Amino acid sequence: MNRFAGALAALCLAAAGTSAVVVAGPAAAAPACEIGYHVNQWQTGFTAEISVTNGATALSSWSLTWHYAGTQSVTSAWNATVRQSGTAVTAESVPYNAALPAGGTVSFGLQGTYGGTNPAPTDFALNGVTCGDPAPPVTITPTTPTTPTTPTTPPAGCAGATICDDFEGQTGTTPSGLWTVGAANCTGTGTVTVDGTVAHSGSRSVKVAGGGGYCNHAFFGTSVSGSGVLYGRFWVRHTTPLPAGHVTFMAMRDSADGGRDLRAGGQNRALQWNRESDDATLPAQSPAGVAQSVPLPTGTWSCFEFALDGAAGHLRTWLGSAEVPGLVVDGVPTPDIDQQWLARAWHPSVTDLRLGWESYGGDADTLWFDDVAVGGSRIGC
Repeated sequence: MNRFAGALAALCLAAAGTSAVVVAGPAAAAPACEIGYHVNQWQTGFTAEISVTNGATALSSWSLTWHYAGTQSVTSAWNATVRQSGTAVTAESVPYNAALPAGGTVSFGLQGTYGGTNPAPTDFALNGVTCGDPAPPVTITPTTPTTPTTPTTPPAGCAGATICDDFEGQTGTTPSGLWTVGAANCTGTGTVTVDGTVAHSGSRSVKVAGGGGYCNHAFFGTSVSGSGVLYGRFWVRHTTPLPAGHVTFMAMRDSADGGRDLRAGGQNRALQWNRESDDATLPAQSPAGVAQSVPLPTGTWSCFEFALDGAAGHLRTWLGSAEVPGLVVDGVPTPDIDQQWLARAWHPSVTDLRLGWESYGGDADTLWFDDVAVGGSRIGC
């Protein structure tokens, strides 16, 4: 896609960005390709943004191969189908970026784990030709013209997101790889499964059947870095209107607030944020405050976005690309919106992202999540 058991571990990722650019050296003829390999890594994990600049021969599809010299293990990818066998890795084009003209560039990304060191690979080959070696002679074979086909529509974009998952790589019934399933408090009848019948893009999403009652929490989540401004985006579809009671469909553990959760969900039939540590709500749950929020539509996919600036203590929220005025903390007190929120200093540093369902009364819901992305700049719908 170019467009998140028992206790879910909140891993503090001390991000240390590194970059390695592997460029074809001089050759007698044009090189087959040039590779950019840019890494952001933390203690046991990393993401890599990989760019491929084609040589002199246009390609109708492409396959990039390389070997890892360490213990790197790829867990997910975006804008390419990536497979690993031992140390050998193959990244193949997807329909919307398969055509690669001479001199053209395509980019994709992956996330993985490692132990010890994380050296950049150096033996890239494009369609079997080592990058830096001259491309083989081009043989033109006459073909029978075919009727043009409509290109596959690219999925929702991920911009420069460090986490980007459309769940198309999930092969089991329970989310795996990046994702861990569970609830921080207790579990009951709530379930989390990979669904092959409902999707925003592609053919898969994650379905959460959330039960009513405190012990029927159900979430799937992944670790994130809380430094800087954090932007998130996901598509959500659900079946039951937000209730009058308090419910949550997204939670992030805040290491700067005693490890308690920053939660997004609903109350009084409209979207709200909630701070677990002091139960502050955004907006205030007065009629005037609730009127500055919006409901979450049922039976359709909605794009939910947020921006969290821990240093400034700011929070912004969009639904369907439109900012929700009642879900904004900008440091300027606004009656009926943020008076509870600004009652004390707040500088969050979140360490995970969990999507699912948490009900504090008898309210149940069934939700689907797809096209999840987290990064350092706004990703958009």
